[in-house]
Amino acid sequence: MRTRPVAALLLLAASLTAALAGCSPIVATTAAADANDPGCAEVIVRLPETTQGLAKRETNAQATAAYGDPADVLLTCGVKVPAASELPCVQTKNVLWLRDDSQAPLYIFTSFGREPAIDVAIRSDQTKASGRVAPGQVLYDLADAVSETKKNGLSCQDVEDSLGVDKTDG
Repeated sequence: MRTRPVAALLLLAASLTAALAGCSPIVATTAAADANDPGCAEVIVRLPETTQGLAKRETNAQATAAYGDPADVLLTCGVKVPAASELPCVQTKNVLWLRDDSQAPLYIFTSFGREPAIDVAIRSDQTKASGRVAPGQVLYDLADAVSETKKNGLSCQDVEDSLGVDKTDG
């Protein structure tokens, strides 16, 4: 009579194994130096389950997230907080981002004026069969979670600000 519960457990284990075999593997990432900052936890728990139709995946490092299979979007919280930069600065919702396109079509966006700082690496390749990932939409989707970080007083300047031009003159 004890064989029935054991057989049932073995069947359940086999079913779970088969179900899990169809899942995407865990995305291997590396935690940033300040990944244990409590602000990172606030961001990670608020991230959306999808962005641009890409499902959120499990990662193996603290304060990281990945979207897509293969992972076209990687988020890492706790990176070095940027100071002054010559990189272009863009705003999505209420979050400022520095854009590094030196590895295009891989774009690295680093939150600016906030701590802890967050990198979002987005692969935006026109030749992919699944289509192109639009960085602007990804940053828009992630902005609510990233806005949980604290502002540190830094902000982007426009060209006039950097030249000391008085914008009130005609």
